[in-house]
Order: sequence, then structure tokens, then C-alpha cells
Amino acid sequence: MFEQIIAILFPVMSLVLIGYLIGLWLKPDFRPINRINMEAFVPALVFSSLVNMPLDTQQTPLLLAALVAVLLPGVLMLLICRLGRWSFKTWAPLHMFRNSGNLAIPLFTYAFGETALPSAVLLFVVSMCLHISLGVAMLSKGSVLKTVLSAPVFLASSLALLLNLSGVSIWSPLYNATALLGQAAVPVMLLSLGSQMINLRLAGLKVGLVSTAQSLLTGACAFALIYFFIPLPPLQLQMMVLFTMLPPAVMNYLFAERYHIEPTQVAAMVLFGNFFSLLSLPILLFIALSL
Repeated sequence: MFEQIIAILFPVMSLVLIGYLIGLWLKPDFRPINRINMEAFVPALVFSSLVNMPLDTQQTPLLLAALVAVLLPGVLMLLICRLGRWSFKTWAPLHMFRNSGNLAIPLFTYAFGETALPSAVLLFVVSMCLHISLGVAMLSKGSVLKTVLSAPVFLASSLALLLNLSGVSIWSPLYNATALLGQAAVPVMLLSLGSQMINLRLAGLKVGLVSTAQSLLTGACAFALIYFFIPLPPLQLQMMVLFTMLPPAVMNYLFAERYHIEPTQVAAMVLFGNFFSLLSLPILLFIALSL
């Protein structure tokens, strides 16, 4: 089991380490690279994964599980923030919107094989669509409809689902081109995540530890609800162990900076949360593979 866990995590963590070294030595500006990734590579990955995915009532439990994984931690954080007199806008999004792209997609692929990719992408799409709609609504005061409808990930997933449900076959060379473009998404995600680690500062360690502990706790509550009340096949149940307790998405920091929601504190929670995942992921992976 130990060798299996190492074999799964090594490719993912190796690219994160390479990204860290690139950020340390070359100090590149990843912002334009991340924008290209989110507006071209990731939508291509989403489209190529969803357009041929079998869509029927069998996917309903996974969709419900994804909603529980995102929404229940938000409800729990509402109570925790009231008790601790913390800012809900600062703390809650990090426990709701996790690293379902940069980390989850490659992790699921290496852990469970290519058969897990469509489910991983579906989880990512649900999380991303909720993040750019509900997440933005939590932080901003204006309308978020335009933001959602113009998001490349939303457009790609909508088109893929439309073609899938209508039974329209996509031209094979076009599909291959889209799939090839999408293959660039995961390595870029991991390199970008690694490059962010150079911004870790000890001043944010305490808040990072507290946030990570809360994230694991709220995620565990979400998984318990899914485990007992939502019938999932074994593979998807294993995936939900990881999905519910992933570290926070880097996009949480981008939104916090954009809407002026304590960006320095949010950055510390995001970076330390992903750093501490080096410790939590092997344990979670062991639990998942034991189910």
C-alpha cells in the first residue's frame, strides 16, 4: 500500500517541486500563463472529457455528492464564524471551493486511472461553476450572471453537454485537437501551484494551521453525509474521500484580492493549506484505497 501511495503522489508532487524551483530561480510571471490555461487548456480538457461521457441518471448521485461537498462546509463555517467572530467572507470560501483542478484531476488520474478522468472533470466543473457564481456572489455586491455566462469553463462544459445529450458526434480530428490542447492543462496547473509556494511566510503559519484543520474537519463532515446517504459506486466514493478534503483553490486568493477581502490572510491560508496537503494527502489516499 505504501509503495502504491508513493507511486501515485510522486508524479504530482514532482511537478509541484519543479514549479517551485522554477519560481525560485527564474521568478516568472505565471499570471498570463494561468490565464491561457484557464481560458484555453482547461476548457479544452473539460470539453474533451464531457463530450463523450455517458450521461444518464447514474451521474445524479455524483452531482449530489459534489453539491454536498461544496455547500455543507459553507453552512458549517457560517456557524463557526459566528462563534469565533471571524469574517465569513474571508474564511468560508476556502473550505467550500477546493483545489479540484490543479491537484484533484492529476491526483485522481494517477490514483484511479484514466477511467476516473470524466468523473474528476465533472466534479471540477461543478465546483468551478459554483465558485464563479455562488463564490463571487458571496464576495461581491453586483450581478454575477455575466461572469458565469462568459466563463470559458462554463461555455465549454455547456457545449459539451449539449452535444452529448443531443447525440451529435464531434468530428474525430477536431476532438483529437481539443483533447491534445487539454493535455497541457494538468502540467501547467501543477507547475503554477508549485510556483506559488515561494510566497510562503512564517507570519501566516498560525492562520494556515487553523484554516487547514477546519478544512479537514468540514470536509470530513461532508464526506460522512455522502458516505451514509448518497449511494455512490466504489470508485466515486474513493474519489470523494479526496475531493471533500482537498486544500483550498488558488482562485480563492485571486477573488479575495479582486474584492478586497483580506487578501494577505487568504493568501496565507491558501498557500499553507496546499503545503500541508503534502502530509494530509498520503493519509487520505490510504483511507480511500482501503474502502
